[in-house]
Amino acid sequence: MFVSDECGSCVAAGAGSRAAVLLVLADFRDLWYLAKLSSVGSISEEETCEKLKGLIQRQVQMCKRNLEVMDSVRRGAQLAIEECQYQFRNRRWNCSTLDTLPVFGKVVTQGTREAAFVYAISSAGVAFAVTRACSSGELDKCGCDRTVQGGSPQGFQWSGCSDNIAYGVAFSQSFVDVRERSKGASSNRALMNLHNNEAGRKAILNNMRVECKCHGVSGSCEFKTCWKAMPPFRKVGNVLKEKFDGATEVEQSEIGSTKVLVPKNSQFKPHTDEDLVYLDSSPDFCDHDLKNGVLGTSGRQCNKTSKAIDGCELMCCGRGFHTDEVEVVERCSCKFHWCCSVKCKPCHRVVEIHTCR
Repeated sequence: MFVSDECGSCVAAGAGSRAAVLLVLADFRDLWYLAKLSSVGSISEEETCEKLKGLIQRQVQMCKRNLEVMDSVRRGAQLAIEECQYQFRNRRWNCSTLDTLPVFGKVVTQGTREAAFVYAISSAGVAFAVTRACSSGELDKCGCDRTVQGGSPQGFQWSGCSDNIAYGVAFSQSFVDVRERSKGASSNRALMNLHNNEAGRKAILNNMRVECKCHGVSGSCEFKTCWKAMPPFRKVGNVLKEKFDGATEVEQSEIGSTKVLVPKNSQFKPHTDEDLVYLDSSPDFCDHDLKNGVLGTSGRQCNKTSKAIDGCELMCCGRGFHTDEVEVVERCSCKFHWCCSVKCKPCHRVVEIHTCR
């Protein structure tokens, strides 16, 4: 059993790991870079933790105590990248990554709402992947949540394997947040990062669901057993994307001797623990600026008929767009043949593709 100085409620860890995982969480700027690497060795010895760049000493100690869980941490970082790119696929900033450090340039080193989303989805990804590893039996000393048992007021019986979200969240808090807390969590950016880390985890916690299985003769539901399950990670991404769109610009204030973040505009209602917050305005992401990790929108596809951000007028920043006709081949006239195949004909059609100048 492991109990770290940063994670009193964590219970244990287990399963394989890859070296990239650790630096991935050492600092999100490095986290995402290492999450992209696939051909790296496993971390099987404590000495390996000492060789990983970017880890502060407390993270090195956590690495040594929890070698087995680190592969799940890396999977969580990869999951976060994929979800970020899905959620922003139709926006000027589309969560694209570079092959250098930091992988997003200065996009996430500044206190923008994009950085807020990156921190939130990353901490959520780690909590999600670690919890999933617990439930699937990958970790030796962490399994299903056995505190969910007995009868329920709704009349069903708690049984099956409830996701151990408490463990996943505790590990994420312990490993991901330690860098900010080691600074005393008093700077504007540290407070922002910690807040958004927690908002990411709450996107899972607040959307846990109950799944059930019926039992009885001939498919009847004389009684049913249920368990608690995490939402699909796509749901987590959707929730955080909504929070991104409604993020609150904040500044530091003091309540007594405590430093806190408050809305910069006093007319706005205070943000909740579930909301995303940011300190700095975002660039427009229109022009190529590799130094700052901004790829621009030249060459991006746009929607000619849309008035939203994916429309050619907004996506192309008023520069105009090219239109090309391309032929696509699709399956059509599909028929089912007994037994058991589906045969289709290839259909050709010409479509217009619009790309920003």
